[in-house]
Amino acid sequence: MYLSLNCPINWLAITNSLDLLNLLEFPFMQRAIAGAVLMGILGGLLGSFATLRQLSFFSHAVGHAALVGVVLGVLLQLNPTWMLLPFTLVFGVVVLYFIDKTDLASDSVLSIVLSGALAIGVILTSLVPGYRGNLMRVLFGDILAIDTTDLILTLLLLIGSSIFLLSTLRQQILLTLNPDVAQVQGVPVQLYRYGFVILLSLAVAVAITAVGILLVNAFLVIPASTAKLMSHHFSRFLLISVVIGATTSVAGIIVSGLFNLASGPSIVLVQFLFFVAIFLGVKLRFKAG
Repeated sequence: MYLSLNCPINWLAITNSLDLLNLLEFPFMQRAIAGAVLMGILGGLLGSFATLRQLSFFSHAVGHAALVGVVLGVLLQLNPTWMLLPFTLVFGVVVLYFIDKTDLASDSVLSIVLSGALAIGVILTSLVPGYRGNLMRVLFGDILAIDTTDLILTLLLLIGSSIFLLSTLRQQILLTLNPDVAQVQGVPVQLYRYGFVILLSLAVAVAITAVGILLVNAFLVIPASTAKLMSHHFSRFLLISVVIGATTSVAGIIVSGLFNLASGPSIVLVQFLFFVAIFLGVKLRFKAG
């Protein structure tokens, strides 16, 4: 009886494993895994600073406002990625400029600009004629559809972000913890702030290809938030965030391939479940101690 009850489950596991091994032979799956690793590392790196600097809502606003760039790309019959990159870059810099030049709270400025951009994007969407496959793919993400160009862009952005942040790590940490003290000690605060916003905006554009506009903020925030639960030492926190970003992205693709689920939501779901598991583990350990 024991064997008969478990045989279907074991057979299903073997079948899924064989299917996964077969999938790994395809170039699109290999590109997807490579992209997941690169984007996971990039998301973990930038997401660490974004969460500590309370820029999570900023990445959320940039991600949703990117709908305008996507729709413009579809209307102009261009690759949406090539419209996303300049649009998110300009949008991110303009929003930060508005925040610096107004007396309104940053979340108010972000809400206003996000609402306006999203409204424009929805209106433009109604102008897209016929088939909207490219639009839907960018809205909901499909890392299995990334190409070599996407991988190169992600790699270049990862290299640029690593050089910018890690070569000035001490100043970046000081800017994160206390901008006023950083200013007094001669750190070029505005240059570093705008530089980071540019990198974060471009990272949002790149990650949209993998997880879509609707989930891109979670992709950047969840790994860093999970790492924050695991360590309060900055260097360790940064490393853990990068590792979580890469491993959960690959795990999400594997789950997607095994159970025939959408790739973008699968990645974010794995990240969310891992966050919940770590959160419960920390709470239980705290109560036990």
